[in-house]
Amino acid sequence: PTITGFLHLGGLRTALYNYIFAKKHQGTFILRVEDTDQNRVVPGAAEGIEDMLCWAGIPPDESPGRGGPAGPYVQSLRLELYGRASAALLASGAAYRCFCSPQRLQLLRRDALRSQQTPRYDNRCRHLTPGEVAQKLSQGLDCVIRFRLEKGVEPFQDLVYGWNKHEVAEVEGDPVILKGDGFPTYHLANVVDDHYMGITHVLRGTEWLASTSKHLLLYKAFGWEPPQFGHLPLLLNKDGGKLSKRQGDIFLERFARDGFLPEALLDIVTNCGSGFTEKQMGRTLEELISQFEVGRITTHSALLDLEALPEFNRIHLTRHIENQGLRQKLVRELQGLVELVYGHQQVDPDVLENEYVERVLLLRKGHISLLKNLVSSDYSYLWVRPSVSRQQLQTISAEVDEIGKLVLELMTKQTAALTVEELNKDLRSLQKQTRETKFSSMMQLLRLALSGRQHGPSVAEMMVTLGAAEVCGRMHRALSS
Repeated sequence: PTITGFLHLGGLRTALYNYIFAKKHQGTFILRVEDTDQNRVVPGAAEGIEDMLCWAGIPPDESPGRGGPAGPYVQSLRLELYGRASAALLASGAAYRCFCSPQRLQLLRRDALRSQQTPRYDNRCRHLTPGEVAQKLSQGLDCVIRFRLEKGVEPFQDLVYGWNKHEVAEVEGDPVILKGDGFPTYHLANVVDDHYMGITHVLRGTEWLASTSKHLLLYKAFGWEPPQFGHLPLLLNKDGGKLSKRQGDIFLERFARDGFLPEALLDIVTNCGSGFTEKQMGRTLEELISQFEVGRITTHSALLDLEALPEFNRIHLTRHIENQGLRQKLVRELQGLVELVYGHQQVDPDVLENEYVERVLLLRKGHISLLKNLVSSDYSYLWVRPSVSRQQLQTISAEVDEIGKLVLELMTKQTAALTVEELNKDLRSLQKQTRETKFSSMMQLLRLALSGRQHGPSVAEMMVTLGAAEVCGRMHRALSS
């Protein structure tokens, strides 16, 4: 990737397909950073991209951070290599020095646009004699190095799009491969790096498909064997528009900050695309690797419906809760969230105990999309014990003591695990033992005593989640206050 910004869903998808392909074929997944346009480099972006790949569970085998046998993995640290490569092309006549000023190039562009033509360089400096080149160099004129595009390109077989070729010499001028500041352009840097790093397969965005014939001409000029290329169709919004980068809507940092699991992101970006035996929600990375076939990738764009992400996350969060090791990590995260959100209130240490928090997770499994749902106002009763007086309860029913006694008896004789269904039946039976309190009023009284709130989950659901001991403690406190 370029490091002009942070990793977004499109970049994650490209990295993911490369990772899956590499692991499927016992290969090596390499992260190489393109920073040849120094004016557009964002400080910290390279580290951010690598951090996000590790967060997503697809860490590179070789990278700027990890190192490796083919380093360095940052292109600005490989300038000597590109200089030698461009000198070799100059010596063979496959490249030439261009002295055209930026002003002249701007005029060419303006004239082309005025006559409704595609802007292209007119190859003027291609025809300079060695003497003319030497003279301009002796005058200290600035120059770049351009590659001579030749007609009659050979077709290549793309891993996704099949047989392809683009007669680049007919539609564009000779491209710059080495700029005046000694930095290469994408075309030269990637060809040179792929060769020296021993790259066998490249999966990249479909926007590079038309440039591949140009890259293959470079390989031919060097006398090198090219890797196999596969071009991935675009990732678009569900309406077919470009993914919005406004306000960081598609950057991985945003999803991590909002509490989405990386597995949910990997699942949704592969589910909306192709390359797998079938579409199914809830696939793990191991399942993605085993099901992947590059030949199954279709050429039509992948439409991403981010509104479905909470459902993907719910499925993967449920799997995490069911796994004992992953559940312990969630317990620690939820304890941290509770302290963050409710730390300023009177949080009793008991409600932060591992056993209690773990039971909350197991009981809410499948009902929540994000872990942070459990610290929303609807679930505040789980973490903050209410301050409710007996007087408040009496405004709902004069039979507050009788109701309290019935509930305490019910809770203390519970031997089996509480269930919402059974508790609802028991509460109906209790209400029939009161003299005049309606069922709705009894539920209102119990909800207030247990949560201090007028609204929220059903009373039976509250009681199951809190557990018998906590329900009894809250009832005792409310009746005695």
